[in-house]
Amino acid sequence: MTMGLTTGLWVSAQVRLCDRAFIPATVVRRGDPDAGTVLLKHNRFDAGVTVYTPASTLNDEPAWSRGTGPTPVTEAEADAYIARHVQRDPDVWVLEIEDRKGAYKLDGKVV
Repeated sequence: MTMGLTTGLWVSAQVRLCDRAFIPATVVRRGDPDAGTVLLKHNRFDAGVTVYTPASTLNDEPAWSRGTGPTPVTEAEADAYIARHVQRDPDVWVLEIEDRKGAYKLDGKVV
């Protein structure tokens, strides 16, 4: 997450930003409040689902990668990806953004 912010605070801020933009956001799973990884499930409904995982650039700037691949997948495929990740990392957070219009913007670039 962004330097200086705990994971729990970052997730809360994202939920608040979504709330202000009238974009439904739900914390599906709580992980380690200080240093847990976040999986961001961006559900575009008919346009498919993408699960983003944290990454970093060569300059160590915050970034995201598409954990479920370059194209959106079904919700079942996204949930299976998340379940596999949770088995490996019990401290992971899962934040689901329900965004039919594609208005949600990640706080870093996608690499």
